Amino acid sequence: MSSNRVTGGPPPKIVITCRTPEWDSDPDRIRANQRHYVEVLRGAGAEPILLNDSSTGDERGTAFAEMDGLLLSGGGDLDPALYGQPIDGSRGLEPERDQLEKAAWDAAKAGHKPVLGICRGLQALNVFSGGSLVQHLEGHRTMQRTVPAMHPLRLHPGSRLARILRPSDPAGGMVRVNSYHHQGVRAADVAPGLLVAGTSPHRDGELVEALESADPDEFVIGVQCHPERADSTPPEFARLWTVFVDACRPGNRPLGQARPMETALPSSSPRRAAAEP
Repeated sequence: MSSNRVTGGPPPKIVITCRTPEWDSDPDRIRANQRHYVEVLRGAGAEPILLNDSSTGDERGTAFAEMDGLLLSGGGDLDPALYGQPIDGSRGLEPERDQLEKAAWDAAKAGHKPVLGICRGLQALNVFSGGSLVQHLEGHRTMQRTVPAMHPLRLHPGSRLARILRPSDPAGGMVRVNSYHHQGVRAADVAPGLLVAGTSPHRDGELVEALESADPDEFVIGVQCHPERADSTPPEFARLWTVFVDACRPGNRPLGQARPMETALPSSSPRRAAAEP
């Protein structure tokens, strides 16, 4: 770890894109979900800025100008038109949110700001980068919102995510994570410029559970699980929040010069990048 990393100073401002609670049939549930993100970011030393799909153009412009990092949170399905497909299993589309998050993504990329995608957020960053999705998966989530399905996540050796979560394990290792999603990403769906950082087994074939930028100078990570839910998340994920917030501190860019809290591990093991044609 570099000795000149910035760890103090003003808290970095991290924009959380989310759904307008009043637009949902259960607004209290949406507010509770959003509090999870706010609390975990504050606990890691950040200043969260909630930005929902009913925000005005001025509100968005101000938030994008001030943000030091972007969190694409969980939620409903992306419109499959964004990746050139008709509706075939997608439901609960949020077109206004799609527009908000694409604008936030573009602003973050233009400003070289760190991005973390959670569940829908992983899917969004893959789609915005030119990838696609599997619109429906059977048996990968429970219908009981308070009791998540659980499955193993295999971390790919040499990935940035593996170095963050399990810095002492050069083989990457395995962690058990929650699962709330009915859509997903397979190797053939991964966008150019992204690497597979973790996978899970599924009866219809292996699923991508984590993605990251192929550019070591760019902090872009997506995870399909919900690590903000402490009751069903392994303790290793606390490091992900700390590293993300640390990366968002303005003095710590460009990010490729020193990777906070990441142990330099051999990266000779091959990893799949974008889908092979």
